[in-house]
Amino acid sequence: MSAPSPHLFNELHWSYWRTKAFVSALQLDVFTELAKGPADATELTARLGLRAAQARDLLDALVAMGLLERGSSHYGNTAESDHYLDRNKPHTYLGDVMLNEAATLGADITAAVRDGRSREDASTAQEFYANTYADAERARSFQRAMTALSFTSGAALAKRLPWERYRTFVDVGCAEGAVGVHVLRRHPHLTGIGFDLPEARGGFESYAAEHEVAGRAEFRGGNFLAEPLPAADVVILGHVLHNWDLDVKRELLRKAHQALHPDGMVVVYEALIDDDRKRNTVGLLMSLMMHLSLPGGFDFTASDCVGWLRDAGFRSVRAEHLAGPESMMVGIR
Repeated sequence: MSAPSPHLFNELHWSYWRTKAFVSALQLDVFTELAKGPADATELTARLGLRAAQARDLLDALVAMGLLERGSSHYGNTAESDHYLDRNKPHTYLGDVMLNEAATLGADITAAVRDGRSREDASTAQEFYANTYADAERARSFQRAMTALSFTSGAALAKRLPWERYRTFVDVGCAEGAVGVHVLRRHPHLTGIGFDLPEARGGFESYAAEHEVAGRAEFRGGNFLAEPLPAADVVILGHVLHNWDLDVKRELLRKAHQALHPDGMVVVYEALIDDDRKRNTVGLLMSLMMHLSLPGGFDFTASDCVGWLRDAGFRSVRAEHLAGPESMMVGIR
C-alpha cells in the first residue's frame, strides 16, 4: 500500500508563509505606493527604501499570489488590491484587519527586505550550519525538517531517473539521507554515499538502519566548501544550491562535475522558480526564507541553473517537474 500524500500539511505550511508575505507587504506600504501608479523594481524599491534582491522575491511572490500584476517590467496593483489595500482609501482599506491581528507575523520578512537583517544568529550560511550542528537537539530537528521537505521529491526522483544505468550515487548535504533511502529501497543494485558535516552521521545511520538499507548506505563526513565531493556515477544536490551565494553555487556544480565518472549524471532539485517569476509561489517564498536564514542564499529559475550547469561543463541539460512545486535539473558529464 502506498503512503498517503502529505499535500494537506504542505499546503498549510505554505499558507502560513503566504500570509507572512502579505502582512510584510502591508507593513512596507507596497500597495499604497503602487496606488500612485505602476513602477519597475528599481524605482519601487528605491521609493520604499528596500534592498533590491530581497524585495524582488517578495514582489514576485505577491504577483504569483494574485495580489500584484507585472507586465514586462512594471509592477502594479490588481483591481482588488488597489480598492482595498491602499491606505489612502480609508472607506475601503482592509489592511488594518491583518496588521491589528498579525502585526508581528511578517516582521522578519519586513526586516530582511528593508535592511537585510537575518533572524538567525549567523552572518554567513557556513556559520548557520556550524551553529546548527553544534547543538545536538537543534541538529536532529534540522535533519528531520530536511526529511519532511524532501520526502515527496525523493520518492519521485527514485521513480523517474534511469537508475538502471548507474551503480553508485552521492547525496550531497544528505541530512538524514531520506532521498538516498528512497533510491536504495527502489533499486537494490545501487549503493549510495551520504555526504554532510560529520555531526550528521548519527541521524543518517539511524535513518538508514530504520529503513533497512544500512548495508548499502555509507556516511562520509566532510565540508563540501573545503573538500572535493566523493566520486560516484550520480551526484545529487537537493535543496543545497539555494542555501549559498552565486559563487558557491557555481563552485559546487564544478565540484560535482569533477566527482562524476564519465557519462555520470548530476541531479539538482529545488522549488525552481518559473522563468517568468509569476507562478511558483512556493519557490519565491522559499527564496525569501533563504534571505531570512542563510545570508547570501537565494532560489533560482531553471534558466539560471541551465547556464550554471553548462558553464561547469555539463551537457544534455534539462529541467523536469518532480512533485508539487519542485522540479529537477539533470545534466550529463
